[in-house]
Amino acid sequence: MTESHRVTAVDALRGLVMIIMALDHTREFFHAGAMHFSAEDLARTTPLVFLTRWVTHVCAPVFFVTAGMGAGLHLARGASRAALSWYLLTRGLWLIAVELVVMRLAMNFTFDLRYPVFLIILWALGWSMVALAGLIHLPASIVGLVGLVIMVGHNTLDGVPASAFGPLAWLWQVLHQPGLITIGPFSALAGYPVLPWAGVMALGFWAAGLYTWTPERRARALRTFGLAAIAGFVVLRFSNGYGDPAPWSAQPSPVMTVVSFLNTTKYPPSLIFILMTLGPAALLLTWLERAMPGVRHPFVVFGRVPFAYYVVHFWLLHLAATLAAFLRYGAATWRFVWHPPPSMGGAREMFPADLGYPLWLVYIAWFLLVTSLYPACRWLAEVKARRRGWWLSYL
Repeated sequence: MTESHRVTAVDALRGLVMIIMALDHTREFFHAGAMHFSAEDLARTTPLVFLTRWVTHVCAPVFFVTAGMGAGLHLARGASRAALSWYLLTRGLWLIAVELVVMRLAMNFTFDLRYPVFLIILWALGWSMVALAGLIHLPASIVGLVGLVIMVGHNTLDGVPASAFGPLAWLWQVLHQPGLITIGPFSALAGYPVLPWAGVMALGFWAAGLYTWTPERRARALRTFGLAAIAGFVVLRFSNGYGDPAPWSAQPSPVMTVVSFLNTTKYPPSLIFILMTLGPAALLLTWLERAMPGVRHPFVVFGRVPFAYYVVHFWLLHLAATLAAFLRYGAATWRFVWHPPPSMGGAREMFPADLGYPLWLVYIAWFLLVTSLYPACRWLAEVKARRRGWWLSYL
């Protein structure tokens, strides 16, 4: 298997989860239920609503592990550690800036200080890249060991409250405990604590070494890891012991008991959550290497322009939801359109009681969104393949 095909398989995995990710964000902008309750609230959710959310859990771990793999593959192709370190540092800071400005406006349509800045996936990706910029000067095996220790051990810190750090409580919230950080008139919601995500990216950097192996040996290793991770998830989750701060419990129906079992902690990602998601992802990667999708396959196209896809799809979703509101509520839409929807932290009382649509319409909107993004993403992917401008690597 050529090096080009190996990278294509990784791109295809990332592109597949980009498509899945858009389903969750479409649900947040369009689903009536999302305006009133969390899809993971066992007292109010339904199995279908929960599964619509649950299948998208694979996305964030794959983003982080493939980002680490991308850095490792870049190094393997002959890049100097100094050049790669600089790139990771600057790209990481760029992602953080985009989160704080561009994505804030995409989610809220306002910079009103009443609404907190969401420190979510681009924020965590950015700081994880900054951390990896330093770690790559160590041997890959050490970087992988650091990632593994963080991934397996960070749940030992679950009992340490941010308040224990006094005036530095905000730093613990950024690193491990989600929560609202308030500094004067500014507030930020630390939704993606950085420490465990940086561990996943470091593990991905080590995993790039799998692509120095023969295809057969790599496939065996990925299958072994994938099956072992899934088995580890089942055993640890069933025991209700270490690995997740939220235990599962028997529910009024067998289906909802299964929902409780699958309802693992994402913020921050528990060990069980990571096993539950990266295990299937490893199996998917082996399948994609066998399937050999072409460069125009949607998985590959979206996987080669993930940043542009991510930013643009958020803007399109919010604009589409706004247009749908105008068609439904007319001029009354002006009263709430410049505020984040309730699913994004907006005040529920500012919005119509019947805001949102049935779940089947969410799936149609998701399909239309992904289809509409393909031509532009394919064009950008082809431009990036033909040209080598430094700025293109930041898109």
